[in-house]
Amino acid sequence: MKSPQAIIHLSSSSLISFLFYGLAITCLTSAAISASYGSNETDYHALLSFKSMITHDPYKVLTSWNHSFHFCDWSGISCGKRHKRVTVLWLQSQGLEGSLSPHVGNLSFLRELYLRNNSFKGTIPHELGRLSRLRYLYLNRNKFSGVIPTNLSGCSNLEDLWLSRNKLAGSIPKEMNLLSKLTRLVINDNKLTGGIPPFLGNITSMEGFSAARNPLGGSIPDTLGLWKSLTEFDSGECNLYGSIPHSIFNLSLLVNLSLAVNHLTGSLPSEIGNQLPNLEGLQLRDNHLTGVLPLSISNCSKLGYFEISNNSFSGKLEIDFSKLRDIYLIRLQNNNFHGRGEADDLRFIDSLKNCTRLVRLELYNCNLIGVLPISIGNLSDQLSYLTLEDNQLFGNLPSGIGSLVGLTTLGLGHNLFKGNIPTTIGKLQKIQALSLSGNQFSGPIPDAIGNLSLLTLYLDSNKLEGHIPSSLGNCTNLNELYLADNRLTGKIPKQILQLPSLTIFLDISYNNLSGSIPSEIKVLKMLSGLDLSYNNLSGTIPSSLGECSSLTMLLLEGNLFQGIIPSSFISLRALEVLDISQNNLSGIIPQFLEKWKYLEYLNLSFNDFEGEVPVVGVFANTSAFSVLGNDRLCGGLVTLKLPKCKEAGSKKKRFPFFILVIVIASTLLIVLCCVYLLCKKKRNSQPSQSSGNERFLKVSYNQLLKATDGFSTTNLIGEGGHSSVYKGILDSNDDKSIAVKVLHLQSRGAHKSFIAECEAWRNIRHRNLLKIITSCSSTDFQGNDFKALVYEFMPNGSVHDWLHSSAYTSKLSLLQRINILRDIATALDYLHNRCQTTIVHGDLKPSNILLDDDMVAHVGDFGLARLLGTGLNQNSSTGVKGTIGYAPPEYGIGSEMTSCGDVYSFGILLLEVMTGKKPTDGMFNDGLSLHKFAYMALPDQVVDVIDNDAIVLQSTEANAKKVEECLAATIKIGVSCSVDSPPQRMKIEIVVNELQRILDVLQNI
Repeated sequence: MKSPQAIIHLSSSSLISFLFYGLAITCLTSAAISASYGSNETDYHALLSFKSMITHDPYKVLTSWNHSFHFCDWSGISCGKRHKRVTVLWLQSQGLEGSLSPHVGNLSFLRELYLRNNSFKGTIPHELGRLSRLRYLYLNRNKFSGVIPTNLSGCSNLEDLWLSRNKLAGSIPKEMNLLSKLTRLVINDNKLTGGIPPFLGNITSMEGFSAARNPLGGSIPDTLGLWKSLTEFDSGECNLYGSIPHSIFNLSLLVNLSLAVNHLTGSLPSEIGNQLPNLEGLQLRDNHLTGVLPLSISNCSKLGYFEISNNSFSGKLEIDFSKLRDIYLIRLQNNNFHGRGEADDLRFIDSLKNCTRLVRLELYNCNLIGVLPISIGNLSDQLSYLTLEDNQLFGNLPSGIGSLVGLTTLGLGHNLFKGNIPTTIGKLQKIQALSLSGNQFSGPIPDAIGNLSLLTLYLDSNKLEGHIPSSLGNCTNLNELYLADNRLTGKIPKQILQLPSLTIFLDISYNNLSGSIPSEIKVLKMLSGLDLSYNNLSGTIPSSLGECSSLTMLLLEGNLFQGIIPSSFISLRALEVLDISQNNLSGIIPQFLEKWKYLEYLNLSFNDFEGEVPVVGVFANTSAFSVLGNDRLCGGLVTLKLPKCKEAGSKKKRFPFFILVIVIASTLLIVLCCVYLLCKKKRNSQPSQSSGNERFLKVSYNQLLKATDGFSTTNLIGEGGHSSVYKGILDSNDDKSIAVKVLHLQSRGAHKSFIAECEAWRNIRHRNLLKIITSCSSTDFQGNDFKALVYEFMPNGSVHDWLHSSAYTSKLSLLQRINILRDIATALDYLHNRCQTTIVHGDLKPSNILLDDDMVAHVGDFGLARLLGTGLNQNSSTGVKGTIGYAPPEYGIGSEMTSCGDVYSFGILLLEVMTGKKPTDGMFNDGLSLHKFAYMALPDQVVDVIDNDAIVLQSTEANAKKVEECLAATIKIGVSCSVDSPPQRMKIEIVVNELQRILDVLQNI
């Protein structure tokens, strides 16, 4: 038996062994952790701190950041092989939201930090200044605010610093000049002020500098001429003034120079082309530069794009482009290259023949005078876009124009061209838009045009003669054809009526066409608009026209048609406008006309119709129809002042039944009187309706009160200056939801707004316009005036909601945005060009664009609308016109409302839809605007201004390239529509065509 001492010794020995074993385990564990995280855990904890400040990780990129993996194996992390320390943190375009942890400053071995294109907010941590090994810092395309940290100067090895597209304010810190190895400083698209500091010139290693779209102000420092290695210089839209320092033109390595959209003055040095021999891009558009363009530009042999549009350059354009063999884009529009009409004023076009890569040539509104030289046909076969519109070009159009086989767009409208359209134009097989309108072309339309598969053809407003060529029937992709206002004769060729592609509009009005409408018209089942008015067409209206069931507008007035309205017209239920006035039509008015629910305007005047005029449907509103000049009509509304209709069978009275007839007649009279009195009493018991809306469903104040649950705030879906909008359900509307717009009659201008909207809705109806159900003009239960408009409810809200409301968690895709823009443009094209009376909307903005179940856009709110040429709704030149940010600049100086003003508003709206930025965004100040913001991005930086939610990464490089091209084309439309000069804005019909082309490309990706 062991002694107690032995037992105690044994126990002590076991305890020591146990403690030693535990210590060994602890040491092994520590060794394992040490082995796992390197010689210290600084990087590990810094990364966990980074993760802890991320509030949203949509792609779960940080899921792998846990204890199961070594941090060198975490997603987005690269480590050095020797020390296992973090050297690269790469988390670009991951949708991360949150703040940037200051502990990132503890990653002392970090050489590259890429956080581009996320949603980091807050300030940039000054602790980043500890990263002395850092060479590349990419924080661009985030939401960082505050100032640029001064102690970034501690990153002494920094070569690339990208801080663009954030919300940084303040000035560029003077400590920046300590970054002696900096080669690229990209700070564009912020809110930086204080000018471009002269001390930056001390960083002589600088190769690329971009400060574009900052409200910097000031002038360009002469010291930047010390950047002898500079290749890229972009300070566009920086509110810069003064002249461009001569030292800038001594930077002989410059490849791209962009100073667009500033307030720069002065002229270009005569030796610019010799001083900048490596120049590939020169972008000086939208300044106040003057003088002539130096001839030495001809020596910039590497020049690819040349943009000096929207300046005040003058004198004869004498650049010799023959040496610029790599040039692909020339934009010279909106300058004053006035010549004297001499033979060599357009000689510069001769020199373009060697520019074999030229794709785009824009020379509209340059005050060019003279005859277009025959050398125009020698330009590049790669040229796809050529516009010479709005100049003073005269003489014949050279036949050589047909050699430009690469053209997709040719704009020669609004010049003084005369003579025949050359037949060689039929060689332009790729052309998609051809505009020769507004000239003095004469002679026949060449048959050769039939060789083209045109999408849009504008030959209107010329002096063209002869027959419409049947060869147009070969244009199998033709969807619009405009031949109006010419001197065309002969019959309508049946071949063009057999084109199923003709779906938008066929306009051959105001010519001298004769004969009947061919029965082949029935092929155009998808045609939306047909205008054959003011010709010499005769015969009966063919019943086959009733098969064009998609027609919304049918204009046949001013012809020699006879007979009755065909019964087949009962199928034209989509018609919104029907004008068959000034013909020789006869018979009774068909009953089906009163049943068409979409019919907004009907003109039967100056024919020989007879019988009773209905009193329901469109006939319930005297301002929605006309029957003037039909002497044999009777009945109808009292306001028509037509004779009463005779009782049927009154001539059959016979003496033997005289007494019986008297009794029956007396009885009927009593019954009719009773019915009349009852109806009159019932009508008197209802609130009065606006006479302008009698054709609609009649509703009372009480019905609308009930439909909206007493105009409950829970049903309030929108408010404006003149009205509140409520959601409701109207019993007489098949329990479908409605939107009730109640006017604030106490608000100044509300009554005028109501009248304007009623006048507008009386004249229009279109798929992309908000559908009005009825209106109510009455009194409430306290005897106060009450006015309201009732619309079809749009369940998907407004475009403004989708862009800016936090309640909408999902966002609009790129395809949805382009579809919506196409819908809006189509509606404007209808209002401006397809209505009987041109209508200016006057207040186009995202909150007035509503979306239905299928995300189809509907333009609404016509409270500021103006009907041109009618004397109605003529807004005072001192009154409010539109909304700040969307109203065109000419309205601010008292100009009348025009369709060009709507185009400007559309352009701003488009840019807002694509960039996600309101025109009143706080970043737009000191000369910076949404228009300029987008303009500066063209053509190569468009992706940087597009709303992140609109961009979808494509699976292939080719697809991504196509998307970028579509984005650039869309932004260009918005910029072209929102230029300050009304005549220079893109025509809305061209906008529709361009957006449809973009849609076609995107849908095939």
